[in-house]
Amino acid sequence: MTGTPYLLSIDHLLSEEERLVWKSARDFCERRIAPVIEKHYEHATFPRDLIPEFAEMGFLGATLQGYGCAGMGPVAYGLTMIELERQDSGIRSFCSVQSALAMYPIHAFGDEAQRERWLPGMARGEVIGAFGLTEPNSGSDPGSMRTHARQHEAGGDYVLSGQKFWITNSPIADVMIVWARTLEHGSDTPVVRGFLVERGMAGLSTPETKGKLSLRASMTGEIVLDEVKVPKANLLPGVSGLKGPLSCLTQARYGIGWGTMGAAEACFAAARSYTLDRKQFGRPLAATQLVQLKLANMVTEISLGLQAALRVGRRLEAGHLIPESISLLKRNNCGKALDIARVARDMHGGNGISAEYQVMRHAQNLETVNTYEGTHDVHALILGRAITGIPAF
Repeated sequence: MTGTPYLLSIDHLLSEEERLVWKSARDFCERRIAPVIEKHYEHATFPRDLIPEFAEMGFLGATLQGYGCAGMGPVAYGLTMIELERQDSGIRSFCSVQSALAMYPIHAFGDEAQRERWLPGMARGEVIGAFGLTEPNSGSDPGSMRTHARQHEAGGDYVLSGQKFWITNSPIADVMIVWARTLEHGSDTPVVRGFLVERGMAGLSTPETKGKLSLRASMTGEIVLDEVKVPKANLLPGVSGLKGPLSCLTQARYGIGWGTMGAAEACFAAARSYTLDRKQFGRPLAATQLVQLKLANMVTEISLGLQAALRVGRRLEAGHLIPESISLLKRNNCGKALDIARVARDMHGGNGISAEYQVMRHAQNLETVNTYEGTHDVHALILGRAITGIPAF
């Protein structure tokens, strides 16, 4: 399927349906995203006109059952993430946020009225979602969030104040899943709860983040809440505490573990093609030992990364959700993909900074992907805690 010489291909380990999903996603991304992505990256715009087509392909809420969602298995979903990120991490980020961070918590923690109200429109791409957890002073430490909600009357509505930062989709979002330290009426102990904050509520603003040098084809902004009155009906009733937002992040990190291999494959393919065509000192660059070593290292890491993603996906299919295994997947595949992108840029020499060759764009994007939803080092500490039983943070 991949068309690249992976010694540990996963193609033969996939079902016929999964292979068809993969091919369909590849064909769509090459036909509709590839021709426009450089322009959008250069101008820091997001191709909003493609959202209905993402919906038609089943990319939005892909793994959810019902409400117009595709109901894909975890592996099929992962294969679509490969193809989206093969084109650009920002495009995959849009679909990841819509699916894993906005639709998933409504599906998992919302009541039936909330599911019926929001999910069908989100699956059709008519309603855009965002996920508000990160704050200016609490990134890797969400427990220190300052955004707060207070219920002034028993059984009454809530008033939210605070600021969320680095929020994908917020400038265009119709509904935002905002996590806040919440005081129920009569309680002195705040607990983290999730709220459905809607565009147009008084006191809500979502300014766009400017000056990004990475993920430029993704819409990023803030969620600013100034005494925003949120109806009780917009409280997610099915979860309390940090396990709510962290479980959403687990869903998203799984997709990232697959997606980054798409960016890595794109960089490998570019480096292989370039070094076969480029002649220096009377022979192709690919004829040199150093270049072949770099290509061999790339193939090794991509092959192992795909095997790891497939293994985690099959465990999810069997109902074995182990967050630490997803931390391992996200940390390893992001880090390896970033390494591959950096080396591929170097292998292109001066041409490596040209948009035409794409590797610099992938390298810049992966700098962000390696950081968001748990940095490389924080996931190392999650694994360290699992190994030793001792939390180091």
